[in-house]
Amino acid sequence: MTELSKARRAAVTALFAAGLALALAPAAQADGSAQAAGSPAPVPAADLARARSAVQDPSVLDKVGHFFARKGVPPTQQLTIGAAEEAKAADDAAPRLAGDTVPVYTLDAGFVAGTPGAPVAKAEFTASRVVAADGQTASVWTVRQGDAWRVVNIASGGDESDYAAKAADSGGGTAFREPQVNAWYVLRDGRVLPLDDEARRSVGAGGVSLAGYQKLVHQRYGDKLPGSAYDREGKGGGYPLEAAADTAAGGDSAVPAVTAAAALGATALAGAGAVLRRRRNAR
Repeated sequence: MTELSKARRAAVTALFAAGLALALAPAAQADGSAQAAGSPAPVPAADLARARSAVQDPSVLDKVGHFFARKGVPPTQQLTIGAAEEAKAADDAAPRLAGDTVPVYTLDAGFVAGTPGAPVAKAEFTASRVVAADGQTASVWTVRQGDAWRVVNIASGGDESDYAAKAADSGGGTAFREPQVNAWYVLRDGRVLPLDDEARRSVGAGGVSLAGYQKLVHQRYGDKLPGSAYDREGKGGGYPLEAAADTAAGGDSAVPAVTAAAALGATALAGAGAVLRRRRNAR
């Protein structure tokens, strides 16, 4: 897939991701156990189970089947195949869940600002890997809305599950992402360690202390937090409300439109524009 295609098809993903932290926040309560310094509050196992159950709904799996049939092309864009062919391909995809449903943690604005006690990251959404009969994979994102869990996005590939597993296999800890530079890290024993090439370029192969990482991200984004001049001047990236509403209305998702200001606040920082160039094919 070309970089242009990735950027074009990532637009809706950036819009979704901008508001997800606020939607999931009530589910990410601590379970009463002691947390290591900087560690995010865990998402309770019961909530992960409910999120997974939402993905297993036949209507959701049917949508994932069409996602596979369309190779990730949004429903607002035409395919070279007809509706009947698409329906058959969706049925043949026979999507099934594989692996665990995992919480996805993203760099926290309070940590960037240096707020005492702020975790390095907060739960943004949950992700479930779904596999097609031909080997295609997708990550289905869910958030809690009220008392129910709702599917809000489908993205190709399985980064969210892959990096959670990589963190667990390499010694444990909490995997989290710094979306502004497309970096995945693991917080382990008070150190922030890299899980991908972008993270290695950011903190080095040996990682940095939690305090060192806080200084690093404060230098990068401290002047771009909500309420900053950068924010007030509308430089946070993302889409204006009208464009966002048009985008959301174009698909079959019920995710509300998110303004650029909200995007900056939810993702901590440099805005959705930086994410667009990096995020993979999504719907």
